[in-house]
Amino acid sequence: MNALFEPWSPAFVADPYPAYERLRADGRVHWFEPTRQWLVPHYEDVSALLRDRRLGRTYLHRFTHEEFGRTPPPAAHEPFHTLNDNGILDLEAPDHTRIRRLITKAFTPRTVAALEPTVRRMAADLVAELRKQGGGDLLADVAEPLPVAVIAEMLGIPEADRGLLRPWSADIVGMFELNPSEETAENAVRASREFSAYLRELIRERRTEPGDDLISALIAAHDADDRLSEQEMISTCVLLLNAGHEATVNTTANGWWTLFRHPDQLAELRADHSLLPTAVEELMRYDTPLQMFERWVLDDIEIGGTVIPRGAELALLFGSANRDPARFTDPNTLDLSRADNPHLTFGAGIHFCLGAPLARIELAASFGELLREAPTMRLAGEPEWKPGYVIRGVHELPVEL
Repeated sequence: MNALFEPWSPAFVADPYPAYERLRADGRVHWFEPTRQWLVPHYEDVSALLRDRRLGRTYLHRFTHEEFGRTPPPAAHEPFHTLNDNGILDLEAPDHTRIRRLITKAFTPRTVAALEPTVRRMAADLVAELRKQGGGDLLADVAEPLPVAVIAEMLGIPEADRGLLRPWSADIVGMFELNPSEETAENAVRASREFSAYLRELIRERRTEPGDDLISALIAAHDADDRLSEQEMISTCVLLLNAGHEATVNTTANGWWTLFRHPDQLAELRADHSLLPTAVEELMRYDTPLQMFERWVLDDIEIGGTVIPRGAELALLFGSANRDPARFTDPNTLDLSRADNPHLTFGAGIHFCLGAPLARIELAASFGELLREAPTMRLAGEPEWKPGYVIRGVHELPVEL
């Protein structure tokens, strides 16, 4: 079974979908020795397990590392874990419930809706520059700068400092790959320390002089006598950047790569922009930017006759679930008008992506602007995939107009 799943193979990263097909055919759960995880490839299982309270993103709310049969992380990695472990992505109830409730007081649907004109203006400026140059790297020129600029604008990061954000984020999320190297860990620790120090200073400034930004709103957010701690605010801001742009960047670049390989579908979209909402959902399903999400087994569970014991780790294969023929008709066919499309790209359950509405606004803005203003855009070279499998994307996407 290990021969099917090769997350460190460039060929597998470039196209994992045939391997997923075989994994689904061969069973509901598979042991993968190199990472000591159980792989779960079917939609029904992944969807149910994302909502199963016998699983958790962490186990530290119930067990020590030793009680859970795990080795504590090295002390040198502490800055990364302090930053990561105080964000809602890696917390369980009651901490997750409390912090998410406070965040949603600041990060409201009204806040997101109010950003839409800004997002459209930013997308228009980026596409106008791409047109002026006659093409370029769609990843570096449009896909990356848009969501980073939006998050920076939302948080109130001064424009002069915004160039720091993407490198910090890239170093931190390296730790979410399978079996990260010590060099990756060192980069993540350094970035965690620098980013935390930067945000700590910014939060102090906003306490003195509040602004019309999310950091000021997080400081003000309260529920009875409860407020976010400084560390919780720092971890929330970093999570909003990391989760709020990594997937959007790769959905944009991977999505255009998909469209270029399906010229008939691209022609239909260019002829009928009203397809854009379902097209964005289909591109997220067809080539999922976050291929895998992990869960710890807090209490024994059974999947397809196999008992998975407490202390084990599950690898929920989003990319495979989103191509499962048991849930999607003709799953390997790109259908931009697909109506029945409950993909799992944003997760499910209590950890469903908080930023999903903002991601959809950004994707609609960038795809829409490119469709309107760059209708002759075409691929100018074959992209090369980054080595990461979990957060999967290309190094660049050269285009010409």
